[in-house]
Amino acid sequence: MAGGAAKSSSSSTGVVRIVVAGDRGTGKSSLIITAAAESFPTNVPPVLPPTRLPEDMFPEHVPVTVIDTSSSLENRGKLADELKRADAVVLTYACDEPSTLDRLSTFWLPELRRLEVKVPVIVAGCKLDLRDEQQAVSLELVMSPIMQQFREIETCIECSAYKHIQIPEVFYYAQKAVLHPTAPLFDQEAQTLKPRCVRALKRIFILCDHDRDGALSDAELNDFQVKCFNAPLQPSEIVGVKRVVQEKLPEGVNENGLTLTGFLFLHALFIEKGRLETTWTVLRRYGYNNDIRLGDDQLLAPIKRTPDQSVELTSEAVEFLRGVFTLFDSDGDGALNAHELEDLFSTAPESPWSEAPYANAAEKNALGGLSLDGFLSEWAFMTLLDPVLSVENLIYIGYAGDPSSAVRVTRKRRVDRKKQSSDRNVFQCFVFGPKEAGKSSLLHSFIGRQFSEVYTPTTEERYAVNTVDQPDGTKKTLILREIPEDAIGKLLVNKDALAACDIAVFVHDSSNASSWTRATELLVQVASHGESTGYEVPCLIVAAKDDLEPYPTAIQDSTRVSQDMGIEAPIPISTKLGDFNNVFRRIVRAAEHPHLSIPETEAGKSRKQYHRVLNRSLMVVSVGAAVAIVGLAAYRVYATKKNTSS
Repeated sequence: MAGGAAKSSSSSTGVVRIVVAGDRGTGKSSLIITAAAESFPTNVPPVLPPTRLPEDMFPEHVPVTVIDTSSSLENRGKLADELKRADAVVLTYACDEPSTLDRLSTFWLPELRRLEVKVPVIVAGCKLDLRDEQQAVSLELVMSPIMQQFREIETCIECSAYKHIQIPEVFYYAQKAVLHPTAPLFDQEAQTLKPRCVRALKRIFILCDHDRDGALSDAELNDFQVKCFNAPLQPSEIVGVKRVVQEKLPEGVNENGLTLTGFLFLHALFIEKGRLETTWTVLRRYGYNNDIRLGDDQLLAPIKRTPDQSVELTSEAVEFLRGVFTLFDSDGDGALNAHELEDLFSTAPESPWSEAPYANAAEKNALGGLSLDGFLSEWAFMTLLDPVLSVENLIYIGYAGDPSSAVRVTRKRRVDRKKQSSDRNVFQCFVFGPKEAGKSSLLHSFIGRQFSEVYTPTTEERYAVNTVDQPDGTKKTLILREIPEDAIGKLLVNKDALAACDIAVFVHDSSNASSWTRATELLVQVASHGESTGYEVPCLIVAAKDDLEPYPTAIQDSTRVSQDMGIEAPIPISTKLGDFNNVFRRIVRAAEHPHLSIPETEAGKSRKQYHRVLNRSLMVVSVGAAVAIVGLAAYRVYATKKNTSS
């Protein structure tokens, strides 16, 4: 009988830690000693020390350490600690005491859930030799309702330490549940492979289908067998495999060989027959871990960079993505619809863009399709926020190059300021402003959404990403990150808050004086933070709602602030009328010249003035000291000459 939960951190190469728990007197210690020593103990201590089982007990030859526990109240804390460190738990009951079996569902299994112990559970009925055979009931009949309620139970087994019945098997099943867990692969209730398992196996199938004809030929099947199991298949074995599939699933085999449907059917069959190690061997040979994701050794190594450096896709990765876009645009309409996008990511654990912040961040056409620019923008966005996740998904969809060749680290922004230019292709713009200023409308317009009169307050950060055409014909990717007004204080608590910001935009309602006042307060707040941390950023002011009458002193106020702080005059736009005044191109242009449009606060000016005076004073002191040294040297020369003449 099988069910299952799995601890994803368990390793197929480390020591498997099995904790044995259960009511007092149910045979825990006798079970462990008999497994380790292969003899029934005459004297059993209350609790055994950690016990190492011989590796040759198990076909995997992976070492197992068994932890005995006490069920007494005074040892409850230690028990909880041991259970939380377990890779698998063996829960014992006594076959001759039905009340101890009841305690599994009334205490022990709920206790594991309360402690959040999410590992496979093996239920072991001990003292089988003492059970009254007149009252014997089918194990399956007794355990089925419990296993329905507690899916974490992987296997149930009855044993006898005294008569040496199924003792090694208890720990074999426990180890197997750790090394080859059921839960990540198979849905017991639906009796189907789980979606993430299907996706991984589909990727493996495609990697093995060298001629891309949608089926594994005999030669391809043999290559697969050798790669995974280090042994070729005999021609008669290949015929037998295909016959089994064809009898149960005619579409599983065609004239070219074993189809994807047949390949998946075979793995479901292995699992149903309890041969989970077959599927796990395949998955692990292709680099998958217990979460059915590629292991760290298959992915991009952690990138060393300073807070003001970003990560972008290389031209090699972008060209790969262009090819992928064309391949999956099956209807040739120049956009990927929802079905095509799902197909593209069908070899990844799940679509990385189905949830925030990526969902709905890029421009889509009227039918919900993602253009090539929108597709590449999403990838640039994901690479900026999470380069490791981005490269992981590149690998899932077929990128075969070295992971490090897919991304590059940009120059430090401080270096860009000194060089008075930026080498970046992707710019992140922080969008600040008071409530109802028009920030969200700016983001919506950037990704082609229609203007709405309905005001919806922004409660958490949101993003919009798109490409911006440059005058020279090139494209830059711009990421707008809207910061809710209430979140600005919390953001600026972090010293490196502006390190990732290439340019900041301050939006205000040009018809509302208080909106302008608040926007300038935020500008000063952000500029002061940049001055104090060394992460000064170019800033632009956007005067939104230009279709409305400006408040009376708008022109004078904006002129005064832009002159005082040394930045451009506000850019008037109307999202309602669709008049954007080239605002997005102007944002990119300002980001490309990181030494310009940097606002200066009064405090910043005072600091600069102080440093100028200090440097001038030091210069005067240095010159005075130099004159004094020269004078002293001249005097010494004169004195020497005088002494000589005397």
